[in-house]
Amino acid sequence: MPLEPLSQKDVEDRLTELPGWSLDGDSLTRSYRLASHFAAAALVVHIAQVQEELDHHSDLTLGHHTVLLTVNTHSVGGAVTEKDFELAGRVEELSSGHGAR
Repeated sequence: MPLEPLSQKDVEDRLTELPGWSLDGDSLTRSYRLASHFAAAALVVHIAQVQEELDHHSDLTLGHHTVLLTVNTHSVGGAVTEKDFELAGRVEELSSGHGAR
């Protein structure tokens, strides 16, 4: 079954399940603050592993103590799909184990 873009209302409703995540244009975004640059880099590596597992790659930006994640589905024109929420949920699970806030 092909992926379908979610409606604005569906995206807004689903975002209530993901504290810290927001809609920026046609993408889900979340910034994480970590204790060190090394911890931030480790989180990036773990996120990349999940992206490979899900075959769903998003934009990751590594900062001094931060990681910025921007998620959308390129194959449907950059809109938000269920696959984006699946990735965001998995990243939330990972981030808590890294002490991210």
